[in-house]
Amino acid sequence: QTVLQGIILLPLRAICITFILLLAWLSASIATFCQPGRGFLPLKGWRRRMIQATLSSLTRTAYFVMGFQVKVKGKVASLPEAPIFVAAPHSSFFDAIICALTGMPSIVSRAENLSTPVFGTILSSLQPVAVSRQDPDSRKNTVAEITRRALSRGQWPQVI
Repeated sequence: QTVLQGIILLPLRAICITFILLLAWLSASIATFCQPGRGFLPLKGWRRRMIQATLSSLTRTAYFVMGFQVKVKGKVASLPEAPIFVAAPHSSFFDAIICALTGMPSIVSRAENLSTPVFGTILSSLQPVAVSRQDPDSRKNTVAEITRRALSRGQWPQVI
């Protein structure tokens, strides 16, 4: 009986996750379409609210469809309290749930991830701090960009 359930549930889950991923891509595409200052200026107004609301809900829904139920204990620090949010160790696909639970902050990511189809568009909408492994000054530039965003007095979202 459990094998039969798996045969039925696996394709249903895959279809649902694919649909959720396409909705996330569509939302990210709409929010960043004709974006002023593409990547250099923070998203404001409806664009930022759309990213926070839709991507956060869709990410939580995707994890639920995969069978994960996440409960938060405590209170997530607000932007004025903590402009930089540290999550460790960050080494798996579970990092996305942390982003969803904290209001879709900016993240630090490899620059190569931005050119990935579908995921690159979603990632770009979070306005990540891109780290280039080929650039010898990348570490220094990343620290400078994180510092600039942290000291922006709330213009940029939290950085995780």
